[in-house]
Amino acid sequence: MKKALPIGIKNYRKLKEDDYYSIDKSLIIKEFLDRKTEVTLITRPRRFGKTLNMSMMAEFFDITKDSKELFKDTKIMKTEYASILNQYPTVFISFADAKRNQNDIVKEIKLQLRNEYDRYSHIFNNLTRFEKEEYEDIINHSLKLSNKTLDNISNVLSFLMKILEKYYGKRVMVFIDEYDTPFIEAHVGKFYDEIRNGLALLLHNALKTSDSLQYALLTGIQRVAKENIFSDLNNPVVCTVNDKRYSQYFGFNEDEVKELLKYYGFELNEQVKEMYDGYHIGDNEIYNPWSLINYADAKELKPYWVNTSANKMIRYAMSKADASFKDGYNKLMINGYLDTRVVLETSFYEVSTTPCLWGLFINAGYLTIEKEIRANRYRIVIPNQEVAEDFQSLTAYYLNVSDTYLTDMFDGLRLEDENMFIEAYQNILLTMPSYHDLISENSYHMMMLGMSAWLSNDYEIISNKEAGVGRCDIILKAKKDDLASYIIEFKYSDNEKEDLDKLANQAVKQIKDNKYDVGLDGKVIYIGLGHYHKQVKMKWMEKDS
Repeated sequence: MKKALPIGIKNYRKLKEDDYYSIDKSLIIKEFLDRKTEVTLITRPRRFGKTLNMSMMAEFFDITKDSKELFKDTKIMKTEYASILNQYPTVFISFADAKRNQNDIVKEIKLQLRNEYDRYSHIFNNLTRFEKEEYEDIINHSLKLSNKTLDNISNVLSFLMKILEKYYGKRVMVFIDEYDTPFIEAHVGKFYDEIRNGLALLLHNALKTSDSLQYALLTGIQRVAKENIFSDLNNPVVCTVNDKRYSQYFGFNEDEVKELLKYYGFELNEQVKEMYDGYHIGDNEIYNPWSLINYADAKELKPYWVNTSANKMIRYAMSKADASFKDGYNKLMINGYLDTRVVLETSFYEVSTTPCLWGLFINAGYLTIEKEIRANRYRIVIPNQEVAEDFQSLTAYYLNVSDTYLTDMFDGLRLEDENMFIEAYQNILLTMPSYHDLISENSYHMMMLGMSAWLSNDYEIISNKEAGVGRCDIILKAKKDDLASYIIEFKYSDNEKEDLDKLANQAVKQIKDNKYDVGLDGKVIYIGLGHYHKQVKMKWMEKDS
């Protein structure tokens, strides 16, 4: 009988004791100890195995646990560090569920801290007078759920660490998973100022000023730079997705994917690669583990990575973006790549620049770095088909159009259904907030070009390229034999009495006269579109018909 797939399993002990399928990532512990960095932050997209890895590391170090059986066949036990299994007082908290509204975030943070206090309740029996006074204040006030703020939690974690060191005679290992989730959620929810100081001081006092810290490891999507959490620490290390350090431990490499798929009766073919491959982390090619285990379970090649939390964050950021981002976004959609400056180490909501926004797209998993051009300048791409499909909803939001209409419009092209195409296109025009932006042929051209990102898996998108004896507006060159290619030409009039049918026919005539179809094989369809503001008429004609 095959082992069960660990879908949604975030607890390492449960993973091993219940004998789920697992891939050994335990050598992350060796790298962590070899480096001896006091505080390390590793940034990765959601659902890349951060929580499970953090749970594994906490299990390895935790002095209150017996983890011999969990690690008996792992790579870390074949290293010199096998002897320190379960030898350190350890704090492990996760802010992954600190989401939604302010009350929910405050409650979740306090619950995480209360769980650690409960777990170590035996260490508080022999406190000094002043330690006891501080402990009672924490229990009776700081961690009270009825207190809906974080204003008085600044010493909660550092005090626990101090008493742990006193009790066990060893400094403390600290693991904080998804540390940035409360900051991001509060920023998007517009209550950032209400939680920032308390949470920042909690982390600052534990990671910067505490003498009881041995090593700390944090994970998140991005670095929170302005809260002084990381400033003035001894050799802090921030490992972004572009860093070689720890690059192989989050997500699956190709050999691990082959092994997993083979175990469940699949193979790593080109279709699987196109759907799930494409992430570049450090010098490793990485697959999203969530997608692969769901594919092996459901046995269906489809998107599984729906990053709703990051989607909300990016939508908010896109709404604040400047003109340079819009220009870059259009180039990315047209060419399939963008050469641009990227800042990965600073969050967009703190420094609202276009390079930081591209960094957010990369840190959140929507884009990946294909190559470095020079310092802080990279070629960025959408990693795979799965992400491209999730990208479509972002594009619809960005263009302020309905993704349902976009789906119908481009299904009309795939199915060669002219009525479906023109009805959806007309609905898009009618539901756009204003026609004042539609002031020329180029306005409609650029709008269609941005929407055409939805077709990048099936078509090569060509715009304003010399073809025949002129420059065509848009060519959609089919990548698959069973699809037709399209040539789209736009015409516009600012005269409401203009015959739009006549304009559409002129557009098709221009396509034919200028031989824009040179070099296109298979079936080719001409589309001429005549516009007056939100009104449109279309001429649809198959080549040689």
